[in-house]
Amino acid sequence: MNNKNMKEMLDDEITKEILEEYKRDIKNPLVRHSMSRNPISSIAFEPNAASIVAPHFSIEIKTLPATDQQHSGRCWIFAGLNILREIIAKKCHIKKFELSQNYIALYDKIEKANYVLESCIQLSACSPNERVFQFILNNPVSDGGQWDMFVNIVRKYGVMPKDIFPETYQSSNTRETDFIVNAAIRSFASEACRLVKEGRAEKVRPLKNQVMKKIYTMFLNAFGVPPKTFDFEYTDDKDKYHIDANMSPQQFSEQYIGDEIYQYQSIINSPTEDKPFGKTFTIDYLGNVLEGSPIHHLNLKMDRIKELIIKQLSAGDVVWFGSDVSFYHLKDYFAWDDNSFDYISPLGFQLEFEKGEMLNFRHSAMNHAMVITGVDLKNGKPTKWKIENSWGAEVGEKGYFVMSDSWFTKFVYQAVIMKKNLTKKELKESEQKPIHLCPWDPMGTLAD
Repeated sequence: MNNKNMKEMLDDEITKEILEEYKRDIKNPLVRHSMSRNPISSIAFEPNAASIVAPHFSIEIKTLPATDQQHSGRCWIFAGLNILREIIAKKCHIKKFELSQNYIALYDKIEKANYVLESCIQLSACSPNERVFQFILNNPVSDGGQWDMFVNIVRKYGVMPKDIFPETYQSSNTRETDFIVNAAIRSFASEACRLVKEGRAEKVRPLKNQVMKKIYTMFLNAFGVPPKTFDFEYTDDKDKYHIDANMSPQQFSEQYIGDEIYQYQSIINSPTEDKPFGKTFTIDYLGNVLEGSPIHHLNLKMDRIKELIIKQLSAGDVVWFGSDVSFYHLKDYFAWDDNSFDYISPLGFQLEFEKGEMLNFRHSAMNHAMVITGVDLKNGKPTKWKIENSWGAEVGEKGYFVMSDSWFTKFVYQAVIMKKNLTKKELKESEQKPIHLCPWDPMGTLAD
C-alpha cells in the first residue's frame, strides 16, 4: 500500500480521467436522463426481438388456468400441484380445478422444522461459526423446496382439493411465520450447544420435543387444521355432478393420482468441473421429511435435457422445471428472452457469462419453479417454450409466459422427467450412489 506507483485507490488523477471521458461520450446525457425516470430494464428493452417469442407453439398442451402463490416462495409446491391437478382433471374431465397448496405447505413447514432441529442436534457439538452449522442457521425454515421434497410430503400426507383446505392470510404471506419459527430454531440451537458443552446432552432431546410442539401449534394456527376426511365434489365438462364421499387425503391421492408421482427423475444441467455429466448428486442437509427420500439429481447435457422435455411434451405430459428468473424480463412483459435486452449499448455491461462460471461464481442459480406446457419446433429444434407460472392470471398471457430457447439454454437448470422416457443407460446412471454436495451448492438454491 506504500508503493506510490500502485493504483489501488481512486485518487484525483483517476477520477478526473473518468469524468473527462464521461463528458466526451455524447450518449451519457441521454442514458442519464432515461435512467432518472425509468427502470434500467425498460431502457435496455429491444422491441424488435418480440417476434422471436410470439406465443405460438407447434406442440402445446392445453392446461388449466394459472394459479397464484401470492406473497410467498412456494413456487415449487404450486408447480408440483399444477402437474398433479392435470392428472386429476383428465380423469374427471374438469375444466377448472386446484389442489390445496396450503395443505402441502403446512406439512412442509412442520417437517422442515423437525428436519432442521434434528440437524442442529447433530451439529450441537460444533461452534455456531462452523460453516455448515452457520449455513443452516442462516435460513433454517424457508418457503423454498425441491421436487423430491414435494414427493416426500405427498407420499406421507396425500393431497386434497383447494376448496376443502383453502389459503389463509398467513399461508399466502409467510414472512412473519418464517421469522418466528427461525427464531425458535436458533434459540433451540443455542441452548442445545450450551447443554452439550456442559455435559448435559440428555436434556437436548426433551427440549427439542417441547420446541417442536410449539412450532407445530403455531403452524396449525397460521395455516389452519386440515380435515382428516372430506367429500370430493365436482361437476365435469358435461355439467354432471359427482361426489366421492369420506375420503382421506392419502386415499384421494391414491385413487386420483396413483403412483405416477413416484415415476419421475430429477435431471439437472450443471456444466461445472465438480459435477461430471452422467453422475448423480445429492445435497447434504437439504430436505424436509426425515424418513423421506433424499434429493437425487442426474446431471445431463442441455441438448439431452431438451430432447427429454420435448419427448414428454409430445406424449401430452407437462414438465416441472427450475430456473433463474432474475435475468432479462420486464414485470409486465409476457416473455423471458436475452435477445430482447441490450445492456451493452447504454451501460457497456453484459449481464451473463459462461453458464458453468455463473454457477461457480454465484452469479446465477435456481430461484423459481414452473411448468413447461409447450414448445415451438423449427426443423426439429426448439425455438421457444410455453411456461405455466404461478404469479396469477393478471401477468403475462393470462399467467402463462414464453421463454426463448437461448434464454432457456442459459438459465434453466433442472427438469423432472418420467423415468420411462430415459434410456437404459440413463436409468442405470440414475441408480448410482449419489455424490454428496455441500449444503450451499447452487443446485440446492431452489430450496432457499
